[in-house]
Amino acid sequence: MKLDYESLSLIKKAHPAWRLLVADHAPLILSFLHRVFINKNVRDISQVELISKLEDELFYLREIEGEEKFPRSAADYIEEWAQDDKGWLRKFYPTGADEPAYDITSATEKAISWLEGLTTRKFVGTESRLMMVFELLQQMIDGTEIDPDKRIIELQRKKREIDQEIEAIRHGHINRLSDTALRDRAQQVESTAMDLLRDFREVENNFRQLDKEVREKIATWDGRKGELLEEILQERDAIADSDQGRSFQAFWNFLMSIDRQAKLTEMLAKVTGFDAVRELQLDPRLKRIHYDWLEAASHTQRTVAKLSHQLRRFLDDKTYLENKRIINILQDIQTAAIDVRSNVPEGMFMEVDESNATIALPFERPLFSPPVKPVIELDVVEADGANINADILFEQFMVDRTKLESQINKMLQTSEQISLSELTRKYPVKKGVAELVCYFVIAAEKRAVFDEDQHEKIILLDETANEKHVQVPRVIFTR
Repeated sequence: MKLDYESLSLIKKAHPAWRLLVADHAPLILSFLHRVFINKNVRDISQVELISKLEDELFYLREIEGEEKFPRSAADYIEEWAQDDKGWLRKFYPTGADEPAYDITSATEKAISWLEGLTTRKFVGTESRLMMVFELLQQMIDGTEIDPDKRIIELQRKKREIDQEIEAIRHGHINRLSDTALRDRAQQVESTAMDLLRDFREVENNFRQLDKEVREKIATWDGRKGELLEEILQERDAIADSDQGRSFQAFWNFLMSIDRQAKLTEMLAKVTGFDAVRELQLDPRLKRIHYDWLEAASHTQRTVAKLSHQLRRFLDDKTYLENKRIINILQDIQTAAIDVRSNVPEGMFMEVDESNATIALPFERPLFSPPVKPVIELDVVEADGANINADILFEQFMVDRTKLESQINKMLQTSEQISLSELTRKYPVKKGVAELVCYFVIAAEKRAVFDEDQHEKIILLDETANEKHVQVPRVIFTR
């Protein structure tokens, strides 16, 4: 890309990384996002947790800078950073979750990476990078050579060099890297490893962009269904067949080897233990960087699989027929959204009074009942209580519905279904018809099966353990 005046002016207006570097609260945003996401290699964090962490950060800063420095709430800042005109956080809903989650964008990571590069390094190595350039050039030349004789000549040359080195070692001549060479290569390893970890968000963002382009093509499609399916068939593997898709898959296959993971662990532990390397005070994450690669690559792999799965859903003919009207409406909405994206209306764009419609049916309204006016007599007449039997007040009882439901659920743990007669044999009815009626109420609410053609006898027990038999329609409770 050219870095002329026009190009830089365009980047300044459109690139989120530039906007982040010149933002009013750039030190807060960059330090907070670096600590929460990059330091711990976090790829998604829930909204509640992210707001809580920012509230703690703001509380600490307000104690130092004053309340007026950061007057807004943490939720407001998070929401602002995720807006399209900022583009520093990506807000999304994980599969099966009702609460949104956040991740930093690749532009934010680029801005943080650029700031990390501003720090002065005590040692700047050049030899390792020059050797890496030569090695990469040689690999490209050797890998594209189709003349068998030339490839054999090159392999024989490498063989002679290896034989000479083996012979020199046998005679006691062992070339050992100097401390300077060790530090040079260690610094290059750290730089390359961290750059690779940072690249995953950009790779994932590019995959999403590929998916977005395919979806826009589908949303604006106005041809026949057969032509649409043919177009999807041609585009469904666009992600996997892209250069980034092939490169990422090769990386994933290489790193997924258990032997390579163990070898990387061994080599990193050995290299970081050298005295010359410890003097550099490398990033402590370097010792387990390959596990961070795996986590980041796994997250990207799930994203690619999810995007590919969503594209393939368009191939489900049955779903297409059953939801044809819904799909057409959604496509109209998507098309309108794409048209509005580049020409956003000024002022109020849309206003929603409530999240759902308020429905009031006339027949749901109760009939008018005139209020009852109590008549209060000033003269209170004392009644004669000689003939009143107060024993009935002490004979009242209550049917514990929760206990009955617990008994039903307990028996359904070991059986797919149970009848009411089986249930009452296990747990006898001790409170008469009232308890039996409560069973019927539970059955009606739980949508149990009522068989009017079959009847069963239920035994009711009274306080004296006398049995009464009641014949009722068969009731079957199911899981």
